Amino acid sequence: MLIVGLTGNIAAGKTTVAERFAAQGVRVIASDQLARRAVERGTPALARIAERFGPTVLAPDGSLDRAALRRIVFADATERRALEAITHPEVERLRQAEIDAARAAGLPLVVCDIPLLFEVGLERRMDRVVVVDAPAELRRTRLVRDRQLSSAEADAMIAAQWPAESKRARADHVIVNDGSREVLAARTDAVLERLREAAAASHASA
Repeated sequence: MLIVGLTGNIAAGKTTVAERFAAQGVRVIASDQLARRAVERGTPALARIAERFGPTVLAPDGSLDRAALRRIVFADATERRALEAITHPEVERLRQAEIDAARAAGLPLVVCDIPLLFEVGLERRMDRVVVVDAPAELRRTRLVRDRQLSSAEADAMIAAQWPAESKRARADHVIVNDGSREVLAARTDAVLERLREAAAASHASA
C-alpha cells in the first residue's frame, strides 16, 4: 500500500484537494478529525489536558472547551508544546490504526492529510509527499476574505508556518492552486493518476 502525506500552508487549498481525492475514491485520513477524536469526552488525553491546564478548559458537560484552551496555548509557546506532548502521540496512534485498517482491507493507496507534516517530522513515514501551494499574496487575500481576518492577523498566521518554498523543495508532487476550482481539480486528478501508477508499481514489485 502506498502511503501519501498531503500538506500545505494555510489557505493554500489543501482541504479542497483532500476532498477531491476522497471524491475520487481515495481513503483520506484527516489529522483534524483524528485530533477531535483524540480529545473526546472520556478519553485519557482529555483527562490529561484537564489535569495539566485546569478545569477551566472543560465545558459544563465535561467536553473540551476549545476556545478556552486556545486562549491559553496561543498565548504561550511552552503551554502549546505541553498540549502537543499530550495530543500528538494519541493522534499518531489513531492514524496508525486507520492505516493498518486500510492495509488490511487491501487498499492500494491511502492519503494522510497532515497540516504540520514537515514541522513534526512525519514526512519520513510517507512513501510520497504532496504539497498544495498558492502565492502568499493570494493566501493572504483568502484569509482576509474567507475567514474575516485582518491583514495583520493573516500575515501572522502565514509567518508562523514553514515557508512554502521549503515544503515544495521536499515534496514529490506540488499542486499549485492559483486558478479556478476547475483548474485545481484537473491538477489534483493529474497528481492522483501518478500516485495510482506508483501504487500499482509498488504492488507489482511486492
